[in-house]
Amino acid sequence: MAFTIDVELAEAELSALIDRAAAGEEVVLTKAGSPIARLTALADRAPRQPDLASRWEIDDEALLAPTDPEDLDWADGKYTDELGISLPRKS
Repeated sequence: MAFTIDVELAEAELSALIDRAAAGEEVVLTKAGSPIARLTALADRAPRQPDLASRWEIDDEALLAPTDPEDLDWADGKYTDELGISLPRKS
């Protein structure tokens, strides 16, 4: 039997609901009494490989290359809205 909860209540309990799903319990989200989504644990998550990043190599040329001025502007928050949220880049 799955645990059922309304979406509005689930918003405040999301972390606990994720823990329940990760422990193997099925959580069904409802809206106006109708099921709309299901939280379940991922099947067969592969364990992380230790020491993977130690084999990465970045050559000095790439590491020391100058940064594009527009990228610096993005990092400085020049392209954000009034709430400080980054705006999408124009392609």
